[in-house]
Amino acid sequence: MTGKLNIFFTGATGYVGGSILSRLLQHKDAASFHITALVRSTDKAEKLKTLGVDTVIGSYTDKDSTFLTEAASKADVVFTAADSDVLPPAQAILDGLKLKYEASGTAPILIHTSGTGILLNDARGLHDEHIHYSDLETEKLNALPVTVLHRNVDIPIMEADKAGYVKAYLIAPSLVFGNPQGPLVDLGIQSLHSVMTKWLVKAAIARKNGGYFGKGVNKWAAIDVEDNADLYIILFDAIRANADEVPRGYYFAENFQFSFIEEAAAISEALVELGVGSSREPSVFTAEEGEKYFGPLFPFIGSNTYAKGDRGRALGWKPQIGQEAYLEYVKSQMKVYLREE
Repeated sequence: MTGKLNIFFTGATGYVGGSILSRLLQHKDAASFHITALVRSTDKAEKLKTLGVDTVIGSYTDKDSTFLTEAASKADVVFTAADSDVLPPAQAILDGLKLKYEASGTAPILIHTSGTGILLNDARGLHDEHIHYSDLETEKLNALPVTVLHRNVDIPIMEADKAGYVKAYLIAPSLVFGNPQGPLVDLGIQSLHSVMTKWLVKAAIARKNGGYFGKGVNKWAAIDVEDNADLYIILFDAIRANADEVPRGYYFAENFQFSFIEEAAAISEALVELGVGSSREPSVFTAEEGEKYFGPLFPFIGSNTYAKGDRGRALGWKPQIGQEAYLEYVKSQMKVYLREE
């Protein structure tokens, strides 16, 4: 490639995406990047311009997604960190990357954000230690059906990779938590809170007690938001150094597993300490509560996601933040959402 590396970024001011974009802006090679980000508002666009980021104003879910195709057609690398379950915008980006390939003869890079939701099972609050997935198990992962979360988008991306007009890497974060840092936070334009944690905490505040599904011994993998961003940059650097040596496909972002009853106990303890709850012992969500607080997502609260990010670690990724920090983060979110009540 000659000149600057053209990067197109979606989800730039989101909880996950904002930390990744901040790392790109602080990268040792940042002067050689030309970054264009998709944003919804002119206010955010103006603030990003102060960081040297060009912008395209629009929504990832706009019915007319030709602007995504156009932006992707100019990119050497695309990072997607927006909605991982909506196919039309993802397809529009693939269409643009195909145009880029046809014009240049070189397959552009797509680093797409999926999620370990592809591994969710219907455990109903039970623990099944026999179901584990490493991101090295490509045949096992590629056999997952299109009906599971994210695969409706992941499969077309992988098919584009097989067709040869894009090199696709799918990073699948587990539950992301923690307090993001960086220039987008400083400008006040990055989302600051974990969505999944928000659902659980707000439900607990409403019922004045932490809750779980079934026996609550089901486990999810989790990753700190900054550790997660590290994986994207380590993968990005490895691809730039020697793309032929970097396996394509899934990269799981995880560092530990927690059970939902452990999380619910931490929430109950925080509620008691804050004078809201009366018992440190969490309780089971009733079916009525599940429908009220989570709707169709309720069964996921009782599922397992056993993911192991071996590929990233093979590239030198070393996540640092563990379960103790996660439970403290959950407790800290109680204060955040109690202020909104």
